[in-house]
Formats: sequence, structure tokens, C-alpha cells
Amino acid sequence: MTEPSYEKARYRGFGPYPDGMLPLTRGEMDLSVIPPEFHSLLPQVPKAAEEPFVGITTDGHVVPDLYALRDTGWNPEPAAKAASVFLDSLTSEQLKAVRFEVDAAEWRMWINAFPTWDPHGLRLEDIEPGQRDRALAIVEACLSATGFADTRTAMKLNAALGELIDQYRDTLTEYGYYFALFGTPSPTEPWGWQLWGHHLDVHCFVLGRQLVLTPTFMGAEPAEADRGTYKGLRLFDAQRDAGLELRRSLRPEQERLAVLYESMRTQDLPPELAGPADGRHLGGAGQDNRVIPYEGLRTDGLTLPQRDLLLNLVSTYAHRLPSGPADALLAEVERHLDDTHLAWIGRAGDDDPFYYRIHSPVLMIEYDCHQGVFLDNPQPEPFHVHTIVRTPNGGDYGRDLLRRHLARHHAGHAER
Repeated sequence: MTEPSYEKARYRGFGPYPDGMLPLTRGEMDLSVIPPEFHSLLPQVPKAAEEPFVGITTDGHVVPDLYALRDTGWNPEPAAKAASVFLDSLTSEQLKAVRFEVDAAEWRMWINAFPTWDPHGLRLEDIEPGQRDRALAIVEACLSATGFADTRTAMKLNAALGELIDQYRDTLTEYGYYFALFGTPSPTEPWGWQLWGHHLDVHCFVLGRQLVLTPTFMGAEPAEADRGTYKGLRLFDAQRDAGLELRRSLRPEQERLAVLYESMRTQDLPPELAGPADGRHLGGAGQDNRVIPYEGLRTDGLTLPQRDLLLNLVSTYAHRLPSGPADALLAEVERHLDDTHLAWIGRAGDDDPFYYRIHSPVLMIEYDCHQGVFLDNPQPEPFHVHTIVRTPNGGDYGRDLLRRHLARHHAGHAER
């Protein structure tokens, strides 16, 4: 007797929902068949994008003068050239679909799940392979080797999921992502790009020799491909290991402050930290203006070795940036280390699921082990990971730098 495909697709003891769970076609969600109670759980991205941008704050008020126009030593010319080569390869119709003003609202129209609106940009799967390679060359020019490898791994693990469960084969693909370009590529003037879709949303703002790479969402279900075309691909080892090392360094009195909840089981958490869409994430899609008070352990009392462990954890995310911008970001994080907070949910065993948040005036990082979406694990598992990096107080999408640039060089420009 032939083994059911459901049994073949089991992963760490869990399998796909036999008939699928989500009404998806080519990466978009069919609202006409979504129950209203389910739709209400999804991030309300279009509505949130209509609000004037403020940024994530702790109390509704932006901390002023955190960011400045500066030279980080990064050379923007290869990225600008790659963008120009990409644009030159497009048809007039494709150009209309991919290009937006540098301060366009489309920056904020992204989701780590599946859009419930008409998505903007060019879908990489729908353009010629050469055009797709040129789009990815822009991404590669703006990231470190680590950052580009992580980006491509997230894309491939999305395809590995489709292969594993043998469902949504037109949705869970390597190139089912939308690419948009903002402004005019230049080594001196502001511009940027966005690559967004399931489990990957990267926003890159370029201004001369500065670069902002937030918000960046990366996720994977599962975080390791143990079979098939993508066998051996892994993501988030560094972020998990560095988080555990920091957590295990805490003394009992530090643990009492840092650990918000000892259990990751959904029934042991308040409803706002146990949702099927965001899990414990506070800074996900549609949350650009969310008020997120500091929680957990204030890190001004860490020992020097513990401070090094914290900076090492931050570096596993910062080093997705090229060396100059990465070093500048780490210097800013260190400058605000006494105002940084560490929050943890769950235990800290080798096989435990957990959540952590590093939150400072200039950076917010969230790492979350999620319950199943395409696999049927009802509780968070360490193999389904969501991460997000934000620049609080108006820094996301390079908005504060753009504002400063326009005020200095383009007086009278009305920023949207």
C-alpha cells in the first residue's frame, strides 16, 4: 500500500494540513473565501499605511536627534550602477510597475505572510531570468556576503516548504517575491528598494554613503531543509546560539527581570502574545507607529563579558549590512547600551522554543519561535522562526535621514 503523502511530509513529528489551510493563489490571499473572524487576525497593513509615519516609540513621542547625516565609508556607486542596469533592462510597462517616489506610501505596504491587497512591484517569478538576476544584483550590492546569503536562503527555504508539504506550489516558491525601487538610483541622492513576500521583507534606503536596512523581516518554516532540492540549507543558527549564550549568562536576579514568561505555550501567555499571525512579535507588518514600552532587564547593569555577549548577538543581525554601515550601527547601539532592554519568553534549553527582544532607542530586534502555519504543530517550535529588525524613533525606511537630507538640500519639499 502506498504511504499517504501526508505521512511522507512529516517534519520533526509534524505534517501539513491534509487539505491546506489558507486560500492562496500565486502568493495572494483570496479575501472572498476568508472567514471574517480569520481576516481580523491578519495585520491591517493598508489601513496602517494611511497613517502619517511616526515610527516605533516607547510612549508615542519620538526621541529627537538620534540619527545624523554622515559618511560610513560605504561606496554607493556599485549599487547605483546595478540599479541602473536593472532599470535599463525593463519594458515601459515594467518600469511603471516597479518605480515609485522616494517617499511613496508603498514602502510601508508589506507583509511577512500574504497580501490581502493588490501587491505592488514586479514579482521576480514573472520577469525574465536575466532581469531577475539584475534585481538580485542590486540586493547583493547593498548587503554583506552574510546578508545576501541569508536573504537567498530565506527565499530558498520558502521553496523547500512548498516541496516538503507538496502544496501551494505556485506560492511557496523561491522567486515568489515582489521587488520595488524608490527614487532615482544615485551615489549622492536618496533612493532605495524593497524585496517582500512570505518570510522575507527587506527594506533598503540608500543616501550617499549611508544605508538603512529596516524594517527587515526574515523567517522560515522550517529553518532547516533536511531533504529534497534544498537539503542542508539552514538559517538563524547564529541568532539562536548567540541569544542562548546571552540568556544563560544571566544571574538569578537578572533572570527575574529579563524573563517575562517562563513558558512559550500559547495557553500560558496572554492572548496578545499568542496569536497565530504575529505570535509574540510586536514590531511586525502594519506596526510602523506602534507604541512599545521597554520591558525586561535594563542592560546598564550587565557585566563587561555580558555586554560583549549582547553586542555579539546584535552583530549577528547588523552584519547583514556592509562593513561600514554595520560598524556605524554597532557603534550607535553601544552608545545607547545603558538604555537598552532585554526581554525573554520561554526557557533556554538546547531544544526549547523561545522569544527574545533587544530594544534600544536606535534598534529593536525580535526573535520568535512560532506555531505551525503550514505544518500542524499547535505550539511554538524551534524550527519555525520569525525575526524582525526595526530602527525606532523614526529611523525605519530611512525616514529620519530623508527628512534631514530634504531639509538641508531641498528646502520646501513636502515630505509625505
